[in-house]
Amino acid sequence: MEKVAIFVDVQNVYYTCRQTCGGNFDYNAFWARVTTGRQLVGAYAYAVDRGDDKQRQFQNILRAIGFEVKLKPFIQRADGSAKGDWDVGITIDMLESATVADTLVLVSGDGDFAILADKLRRDYGKRVEVYGAPALSARALMDAASEFIPIEGDLLL
Repeated sequence: MEKVAIFVDVQNVYYTCRQTCGGNFDYNAFWARVTTGRQLVGAYAYAVDRGDDKQRQFQNILRAIGFEVKLKPFIQRADGSAKGDWDVGITIDMLESATVADTLVLVSGDGDFAILADKLRRDYGKRVEVYGAPALSARALMDAASEFIPIEGDLLL
């Protein structure tokens, strides 16, 4: 049975779905689609912790679905800008999971992951499926993936 690992860039998918689709990503529909007929070897949702109750409830929903939720603190800089991306953490986890998974599923449109997707395919012989909002997903990432799956239709609430 094909072994799959899932990696969700929560902030990226939230803002891109809201901006381009006017809706929210349906994590339950996604989970069903990606895990059916496959053996799950890991599922990670990467988020920024702002410490509010609504966000904690959402994180608990993700845990109930089956995700391990990884949090990093939200950092507000003195100039008003903010920091809180998970690019390095996602990259490390995907490279480590390449030792046990046949297919790595990334939910993000961030072009910074194009090099990673290419490396996983080329050097590790892995299948890399990328789910993203087409209008806000980097062309380089779409091209580097084994398959790009648009977030639309039944993947939206």
